[in-house]
Amino acid sequence: MKLVQIKDTQNPAGHFTPAVVSEAGIVYISGQVPVDYKSGKIITGDLETQFRQVLKNLKAALESTGADIDDILKVTILVADGNDWYQINQIYKNFMGKHKPARTIIPVLPLHNGYKVEIEAIAELKKDKK
Repeated sequence: MKLVQIKDTQNPAGHFTPAVVSEAGIVYISGQVPVDYKSGKIITGDLETQFRQVLKNLKAALESTGADIDDILKVTILVADGNDWYQINQIYKNFMGKHKPARTIIPVLPLHNGYKVEIEAIAELKKDKK
């Protein structure tokens, strides 16, 4: 197993690793929240602003492992307000493009630090990237 930090960022405040790659090439991305990992600043604002940062963090975590968006097998999205499902779906659809991995959206209250959204993912490295 390989523990992976996101490139050019501070270590997480919590007791976790941002990404783990198994010997089989399965990539597990820890929950990504609306924090600018380079500065450590929490991104406040509306759902769209926060979710765009979360997706940016997801992409950075994937790239740190050698994976990319098209390698994602499953996504779990935690959202603080179930009424935001449609907006989450639209932003997510634009981010993913034609790629449609398995996905679950779960409304939960409250998320840490008042975050509106958090995302975790499972991906698989292509054979040439293992």
